[in-house]
Amino acid sequence: MRVTRRRALGLLGLGAALTVSGCSLLGSTPLPRMLTSTAPLPEPYTVPLPLPAVAKPGRTDATTDYYELVQRAAEVEILPGLRTPIWGYDGSFPGPAIRARSGRRTVVRVSNGLAVPTVTHLHGGHTPPESDGFPTDLVQPGTHRDYVFPLEQRAATLWYHDHRMDFTGPQVWRGLAGFFLVGDDEEAALPLPAGERDVPLMICDRSFDADGAMPYPARHDGPGAREAFMGGVLGDVILVNGAPWPRHGVDRARHRLRLLNASNARTYELALSPGGRLIRIGGDGGLLAAPVPADRVRLAPGERADVVVDFAAYRVGEQVELRNLLGEGAQARVMRFVVERDARDDSAVPRTLSRVERLDPARAAVTRDFEFTSGDLHGHTGWLINGKPFDARRADARPKLGQVEIWRLTSDVAHPVHLHLDHFQVLSVAGERRAGPPEWKDTIELREAQTVEIVTRFTGYRGRYVMHCHNLEHEDMAMMSTFEVV
Repeated sequence: MRVTRRRALGLLGLGAALTVSGCSLLGSTPLPRMLTSTAPLPEPYTVPLPLPAVAKPGRTDATTDYYELVQRAAEVEILPGLRTPIWGYDGSFPGPAIRARSGRRTVVRVSNGLAVPTVTHLHGGHTPPESDGFPTDLVQPGTHRDYVFPLEQRAATLWYHDHRMDFTGPQVWRGLAGFFLVGDDEEAALPLPAGERDVPLMICDRSFDADGAMPYPARHDGPGAREAFMGGVLGDVILVNGAPWPRHGVDRARHRLRLLNASNARTYELALSPGGRLIRIGGDGGLLAAPVPADRVRLAPGERADVVVDFAAYRVGEQVELRNLLGEGAQARVMRFVVERDARDDSAVPRTLSRVERLDPARAAVTRDFEFTSGDLHGHTGWLINGKPFDARRADARPKLGQVEIWRLTSDVAHPVHLHLDHFQVLSVAGERRAGPPEWKDTIELREAQTVEIVTRFTGYRGRYVMHCHNLEHEDMAMMSTFEVV
């Protein structure tokens, strides 16, 4: 029997993908690689946590809120004492947070004040194809595009980011990302922490040159240069809401933390230190059916988790770290909470959060297979789905509107897979059926040599969308597939 790389990885276990010179132990498949900062870095937990500004609509009418975001270059202070050039929505990193309402139409005019084309995608949005941010729907410099979001979907922590074909990695790295928080009546009726105790946390990694700039690997054509960082770009500084290893003062009360992994390629396993419980109440697609206590939460690039932390479990003056169990040294640190005061707390975490429909896999009309691997791409190593690079003109699947389908996803090395248009539910991981209440997802981490089965139903809109790896360097090097809902 011929032993493929995938089969060998499975035989050796997940540890087979540890890096040796940035490659898999079983071949030349590249893995994420670190960029090392040359700037002086601050001591962790000395910079206060910034909170994203909340965007205000320029106008409203009976059905619609209208926003405008301007993509422009700016200089901001990320490392103390240094100015960092960024590309940001409204010149900020992260961009302004949009708080929208389920069922209320939201129109966002994105004006491109940069010198390069852009595309904006609402990650997790149930969106018509012309506003979904297809990677070739470019907004040229000096022009604008109106993105129309009907928001016929559940309350959820979404985010918006650049999605330009071949350049998503560098353009998100430079700052083109922000929160988009959708609320609804079901969620509003729950006594969950709100107001200042509802805290969005965009976690990502970056590296910094001595002058404060955030370097990103240039594209080269020399031998081996293209492949140097194709496994993914890692930074050595962990940012939360654009601040390095920040600190945040909290009351002795419950807080809702909206955790977003906005890194290009880094996966986090988040835990509190000293030990504390994270009560997971939501994920990519909104509220869970019931709260799930956990001592850690794992997030691949693009994934979100809403958790409640009860800081009443700590004394005034205690310090609580949010740590990354997958990191080493400084990359094991994320941020610190400082318990500053006693406070009244009327919040609670109900035993039942939401009614989550379970999709019945027995009703699936089609089962499709998608294999995520490296392979030859025009004479270079690239990332492929079913042996093919992305081609915007080719549809690799044509699901019917309203049809339930099972998609079977298989990996060589790790790939966080993101599906546009509709959320899905996980049926099985590595051959084991997923137990427990259903959960809506839009991004799933395929670990090394792993097969995951998902079930989804395409609703609302006909047109072309994409599924892709959310390791942004993999995405930029062709690991994307077009499907057309018919």
